[in-house]
Amino acid sequence: MQTSITESYLATAAGREAEAILRSCVHCGFCTATCPTYQLLGDELDGPRGRIYLIKQLLEGQPVSRVTQQHLDRCLTCRACETTCPSGVQYGRLVDIGRELIEQQIHRPAAQRLQRFLLRKLLPYPGRFAILLGIVRLFKPALPARLKAKIPALQTPSPRPVASHNRKMIILEGCVQSITTPNTNAATARILDKLGISLISPTTQGCCGAISQHLAAAEEARQFIKQNIDAWWPYIMDGAEAIIVTASGCGVQVKDYAYLLAQDPAYAAKAKKISELTLDLSELLAGENLRDFKLNSHQKVTFHSPCSLQHGQQLNGQVEQILTQLGYQLSDVPDSHLCCGSGGTYSILQPKLSQQLLNNKLAALNSDQADIIVTANVGCQLHLNSQSTARVQHWIELLDSQ
Repeated sequence: MQTSITESYLATAAGREAEAILRSCVHCGFCTATCPTYQLLGDELDGPRGRIYLIKQLLEGQPVSRVTQQHLDRCLTCRACETTCPSGVQYGRLVDIGRELIEQQIHRPAAQRLQRFLLRKLLPYPGRFAILLGIVRLFKPALPARLKAKIPALQTPSPRPVASHNRKMIILEGCVQSITTPNTNAATARILDKLGISLISPTTQGCCGAISQHLAAAEEARQFIKQNIDAWWPYIMDGAEAIIVTASGCGVQVKDYAYLLAQDPAYAAKAKKISELTLDLSELLAGENLRDFKLNSHQKVTFHSPCSLQHGQQLNGQVEQILTQLGYQLSDVPDSHLCCGSGGTYSILQPKLSQQLLNNKLAALNSDQADIIVTANVGCQLHLNSQSTARVQHWIELLDSQ
């Protein structure tokens, strides 16, 4: 793609990066075939190619408007387009740059600014979020049915093992996950304990930074990233083998730390090391001996592969392979590449589109009438559970239940 980026943008690292990404696009349009919002809306500007053109206009100094911003807001950042793209266009990074730049030019309505501010100041902080969720649960009986469905049930995790092993790894507890689905990491700790691995959970770690990153608060995201690097670094220096992430959305973000702090002289090298050590739980278990977890079960399981796992981390099929090898009968899922509509805060900010995507996804997941649905990301788990008649849980809980 030919570009004519303004000198002011070319003088910045983000502008130069955006130009390189834009130039790699060849207008083929393959991305539109796999874009969830394009499929729903049928508008070129609500697909990757159209949004790329809008960002190009922005960088070339052409007028942008609230409509431009709205088209970028509607993007799920599912990155299905990246999986499809034959030219390797880094669309996810480009849309982050575009959102951050347009946020500086377009003044949002007050209600939107407040909503996005509250999301950034509540969700990444487990203590604050736990208080909010506790209050909301008290008033749940009086809420409309559509809001009741979104409030997750209270989950009490089973105890974590106390044994110490020679093999040690760090685990990201997460922000929303640590409050809404704490049994995910508890189950992970028990499984890894049986494999002779102890998990370290530094008390000073926090949100991975993804919420801020995707809400165009890049500097705030970098502060979360540095906080985690500082929390993990002493344990890495002490020999921790890996950083295990059980929420695939967080995994994408942590694996991008090297990319996001590449221009920071104080943190670039550490961020690169962090990204190299970060593993999705499935990556770790794929290399371990799971013979003791094998079962002969007639239980039919449907695996929902989160976008962040199959498109963001490019680990499509890995969890399915593990579960199949362990004896689980997996259902076929039509259009498994399409997003469920969770998209981090997308289900809150774009409720109508999110609900349409959720309905389509549940129809696909239930098409084979499985006994249980499992997934690999807390956002997807909560979103699916809000409407699913079948139980939805993290896939590691299947192994832990044996």
